[in-house]
Amino acid sequence: MELQIQGRTAEVGPPQRRTVLAALAVDTGRPVAADVLIRRVWGADPPDGARRALHAHVARLRRLCEQTEGSGHPRLRLVRRSGGYLLEAREDQVDFHRFRQLAGRARETERTDEARAALLREALGLWHGEPLAGLGGQWAARVREAWRRQHVDAAVAWVHVESRVSDPVAVIGPLTELLEAYPLVEPLTEALMRALHAAGRSAEALDCYAAVRKRLAEELGTDPGAELRKVHEAILRGGLAESVARPASRAPGRAAPPARPSAAATPWPGAAPGQLPMGVQGFIGRGEELARLEAILASVADQPSAVVITAVSGTAGVGKTALAVHWARRAQRAFPDGQLYVNLRGFTPSGSVLSPAEAVRGFLDALSVPPARVPAGLEAQVGLYRSLLAGRRVLVVLDNARDAEQVRPLLPGAPGCLALITSRRSLTGLAATEGAQLLTVGMLAAEEARELLIRRLGAERVKADPDAVREIVGRCAGLPLALAIVAARAAAQPELPLAALAEELRLTDRRLDALDSGEASSEVRAVFSWSYRALGQEAARLFRLLGLHPGPDAALPAVAALAGVPAARARVLVAELVRGHLLTEQPAGRYAFHDLLRAYAAELVATHDSDDTRRTAAHRLFDHYLHTAHRADALLTPRPSPTPLPPAQPGAAAEQLSGHRQAQAWFTAEHPVLLAAVEQAPAAGLHSHTWRLASALTTYLDRHGNRRALIAAHTAALDAAGREGDVVGQAEAHRGLGLAEDRLDRPDAARAHYLRALELFGEAGDHAGRARIHQHLSRMSEAQGRHQQALGHAHDSLAHHRAVDDRAGQSAALNHIGWILAQLGDHQQALTYCRQALELAQETGDLNGQAHIQDSLGYILHRLGEHAEAVDRYQQALDLFHQTGDRHGEAAGLVCLGDVHGANGRPYPARTAWTHALAITAELGLPDADPLRAGLLERLDLPSADGSAPGPGSAPD
Repeated sequence: MELQIQGRTAEVGPPQRRTVLAALAVDTGRPVAADVLIRRVWGADPPDGARRALHAHVARLRRLCEQTEGSGHPRLRLVRRSGGYLLEAREDQVDFHRFRQLAGRARETERTDEARAALLREALGLWHGEPLAGLGGQWAARVREAWRRQHVDAAVAWVHVESRVSDPVAVIGPLTELLEAYPLVEPLTEALMRALHAAGRSAEALDCYAAVRKRLAEELGTDPGAELRKVHEAILRGGLAESVARPASRAPGRAAPPARPSAAATPWPGAAPGQLPMGVQGFIGRGEELARLEAILASVADQPSAVVITAVSGTAGVGKTALAVHWARRAQRAFPDGQLYVNLRGFTPSGSVLSPAEAVRGFLDALSVPPARVPAGLEAQVGLYRSLLAGRRVLVVLDNARDAEQVRPLLPGAPGCLALITSRRSLTGLAATEGAQLLTVGMLAAEEARELLIRRLGAERVKADPDAVREIVGRCAGLPLALAIVAARAAAQPELPLAALAEELRLTDRRLDALDSGEASSEVRAVFSWSYRALGQEAARLFRLLGLHPGPDAALPAVAALAGVPAARARVLVAELVRGHLLTEQPAGRYAFHDLLRAYAAELVATHDSDDTRRTAAHRLFDHYLHTAHRADALLTPRPSPTPLPPAQPGAAAEQLSGHRQAQAWFTAEHPVLLAAVEQAPAAGLHSHTWRLASALTTYLDRHGNRRALIAAHTAALDAAGREGDVVGQAEAHRGLGLAEDRLDRPDAARAHYLRALELFGEAGDHAGRARIHQHLSRMSEAQGRHQQALGHAHDSLAHHRAVDDRAGQSAALNHIGWILAQLGDHQQALTYCRQALELAQETGDLNGQAHIQDSLGYILHRLGEHAEAVDRYQQALDLFHQTGDRHGEAAGLVCLGDVHGANGRPYPARTAWTHALAITAELGLPDADPLRAGLLERLDLPSADGSAPGPGSAPD
């Protein structure tokens, strides 16, 4: 803190007097109350003579201000105002205020990059050494830290704009010096890495990243943030791609003109989605339809205010999906921001049509929207989805739509995107209201059908018997699906003349009805029958049984369970079906039917297999899903089941999962099937499977914020359990519904479900169930500030867990008791409970439980003044949260770690921890009003969504 008078540094006096001058200067032009000045200089507990000392310091400073007269600037005046003192001066006479003025002008959008660079250079030139050097106290430390942040922000902004207008080498030296002063500030590291890379010194840029990564790990126990990791990965790939361009918030000034609309785009949460399925091998024909689609694509640029919608319709099996996917893959380079795809299952034989809510939620997941950011209602989810697509070029393929109402919520709302819809129905309503362009796909022409056979069988074989080819084409009715099945059979028997195949088709029983209300001709039905009869006995049986699968697709272990055969044998049988084009292999080892084939298989199994055979196969399949889901759920949150599962049917082996990641991946792949199974299990007479599957899904759906699916599953579960009079099943369903209502912030409805569940578990004498309900009620009570009530529920939970020797449950209850006691101020007793909890969690291998307990211990030890041990506990918690993928827990732990550093007089590590936590809350999509994020914004003195933020001079004292 210096005072310059006519080019020389005046002697202000001792540190307390310099602190008084600083406390007045930060509020230049505004009166500062005497009590505020005292707190700024002497802290919250000033000595008895503080007010007299303040008056003495003010008197000396007044005389010093008088010496500024005749210095070529307006004289400084220190005057008394009602309630306090005021330093009269122009803001540009105080370096910090001048600095803020220049930095603010540099943010004005109308300025050129050259002007911005000049303003920021001048602002940074005002910075000389440590701000408020030699001044002690909490107020000086807080202001110093705030000014450092503004200095860093201005430096990063200058680097970005200077790099655009001059040689990036010019910024490397100043940046290196800044990093020596602020070694853990990631934006500085990012800026230096960019500059080094631009200067052709990529190896040094990578060394820089390695150094900061090591420092972060050693000092904070964390990894670099997402933005820094992206820059690092881009350099490793050989260049800084558009996807890691500098965020606007870090680089004031005009960005380069975008190659596509992006100015209004909502921040993209993750990598651009690429959901298009595999294209059809040997796609042929459809020249006219492809030309129409190309023309529609060209019109996207001509429609600056509307999204382009194209609806492709045609009968079942005509190749609508194949055409849409083939064209979409050709056109994907025109949509660099991603391609979304969903099968809406509009005509699936099982009737499990995908709802718009399920589809839009799937899109939000594909767009990497964190579960915490997904709103509850369909309208709000659609709004978020359209906001994410606004200003971008994204292709949205809506396959197999039932009607216009199903697709309307899924249509993008802004120009630049294109929606491609397929349906068996002509969606004229979309044309009338949304301006969709309609395209009808007909049967393949005879020549196109012949070309398809040539692609599959070779020209020589096809040309050798034109009459047989003509008959095959005619009996397949020009449908690509039927032709592909015949071609697969012919390719599998290369020695068989095509005339013999045509004869087999001719003799096939054609008296059967059409599959789907006349949409599939009897000729196509004959092709299915003919191809089915060519299967081996085991493969034919598997094909029929697959008609019992709830859909939409199946993994090999589920197929093996359905058939009651080992996985190796199932793989052989599935391969036979795939070769015959009766089953389609999808990525990640999953298999799916065409809807027509699924209907045909369902009809066959109903006709050829006995009721007992169908029940037994369905029971094996549902047992496989239930026992695997139960195992996966236990891996997500280790605990014994409230009720043991009945033994699985022979042949219904559960998948072997090990670890949290495998369990998470299994649920991610299978949850659409499991939700369909919940819906369809009652029809198979498996009512208990309905509520047990819903219960096993609860943790996964809850952690992913899928409240709508959670409510639907447990509503079905409650109905199924009620029909059977299953008390435990009803209790589990009420528990799931209570959890969903709790998450939707409807505490009255949640409490009603929880209390009903508690009553039902009591009737059943189920201690484990009552333990979990008391745990839920305890957390609800604590959130509402009812700590004594929460403590009572936590003790009840512990008692019930002990009654069934549930050690993982005991650990959770003990930790919760310790946490509540800490909130009530009984830290020693809280420490005892949490240490007991940790022993049990380590014994049961519950990593997530250990993370929460270490977090509780860190909190308690911090309150007991054991700062070093508190830091150690928090760092252990962070490691565990990171290991289990609990990002919210990781952010909360970083907040607490920063608080400990701050209380221990280490403001820089504190700010770094809080900054990391803030980055995680952004990745999770938490709103500014969320308590965790709001607390971070306050700690970091950053503006919230309304742009308000206290400056250093107006910060609370």
